[in-house]
Amino acid sequence: MHFPEHISYGYLLQKAWPLILANAAVPLLGLVDSAVIGNVGQVADLGAIAFGALIFSFAYWGFGFLRMGTTAFVAQAAGAGDERGVRAVLGRALGLGFGLGCLLILMQGPIQWLAFAVLEGSGEVEAKAGEYFSVRIWGAPATLATFSLMGLLIGLGQSRRLLAVQLFLNGLNAGLDVLFAGVLDWGVRGIAMGTVVAEWSTLVLACYLIYADLNSRRLPGESFWDLAEILDPLALRRTLLANTDIMVRTLILVFSFAFFASQSARFGDQVLAANHLLMQLIAFAAFFLDGFAFVAEALVGSAVGAARRDSFDVAVRRTTVLALLAACFLATLLLLFGEGLIALLTDLSPVRIQAGELLWLAAIYVAVSFAAFQLDGIFIGAARTAQMRNAAIVSIACYLGLWALLIEPMGVQGLWWAMIGYVIARALALLYYFSALRRSFRP
Repeated sequence: MHFPEHISYGYLLQKAWPLILANAAVPLLGLVDSAVIGNVGQVADLGAIAFGALIFSFAYWGFGFLRMGTTAFVAQAAGAGDERGVRAVLGRALGLGFGLGCLLILMQGPIQWLAFAVLEGSGEVEAKAGEYFSVRIWGAPATLATFSLMGLLIGLGQSRRLLAVQLFLNGLNAGLDVLFAGVLDWGVRGIAMGTVVAEWSTLVLACYLIYADLNSRRLPGESFWDLAEILDPLALRRTLLANTDIMVRTLILVFSFAFFASQSARFGDQVLAANHLLMQLIAFAAFFLDGFAFVAEALVGSAVGAARRDSFDVAVRRTTVLALLAACFLATLLLLFGEGLIALLTDLSPVRIQAGELLWLAAIYVAVSFAAFQLDGIFIGAARTAQMRNAAIVSIACYLGLWALLIEPMGVQGLWWAMIGYVIARALALLYYFSALRRSFRP
């Protein structure tokens, strides 16, 4: 249980930095695959990996509710001192994640057909991407179950253990990629096999670490899992409703970025490439802001479970101050060094010039986005997922409305202002519900 006297800025930074590093390690899985095959394979192999990694990135992003929902319910149970409840939440989350992963395996044919209908590539690239997909899909149950385990670690505030698990996943994946694709010359299938073995191995490691920790807190004679508690109809209904709300919110978020990319393409390849590079810089900034939001999730959930408004207030205020400072610092870095970073990402002069002209808008986006990140973390921790869903619907409507108004008179800058308006609308829509959330605590 977290109390205000323990929520110093130093404490928050100690909790946040492992989460920031763990966030930064997430995209490395696809990057390592690409780096290895880029050195030992052909152009078609690299294209196949790019296709395959994109398919799984979008598919798994849609199941992010497994992490977020687990964090909320675990943190609340831990805040209430309910160790049996923590284990029951874990049981439900693992069952849901593993079951959904198995469902993806069963539906791999339609998923692959739909993905290749949307993505266009040469016959050779699509054939090799199909090989990659048909192997890597067998890691889906492990990956989705691990999402739940990561949610538990965040909910319990065990950020360093989460970082260790993430580094194990990436390190093992890199070593197996080199072995299977480089040494054994298995090509694209070897890359996929390395990732699958790493995903299952990581699941085993995370289960072992978490079991050892939770089992040490179990009372003598008490079973680790109570099946009746795990299958409690009210708890299952609450879990499914929360996860559905988060999934709707996540799909709207995915749509917003996909819409931005598709509208960028209307202005030509140069603008599309420039906006893509700027979005990579924004994604990098998001690693930092998400770290503070994850800390907020755990502390707010704990405060809800303990029914402590004082803990809630201190957690919200201090994590938000740190997120604001981080956002201003990152936006300043973009303004000062953004053109140098763009030059590292591309040597195409027209793209570099175009990205440089739009850089100030990306910096504004980063500066104002912290509020949406923080409020997401607060509402996830409080398990107020219906409000998150509603806020997502309102904000996407604002986004599309701003786009319709600004795209003609302002061109690509109008698209950027619509995106900035969208992230502000996300924050304002959640802020509308914030006072009611705070009033739900007894003083």
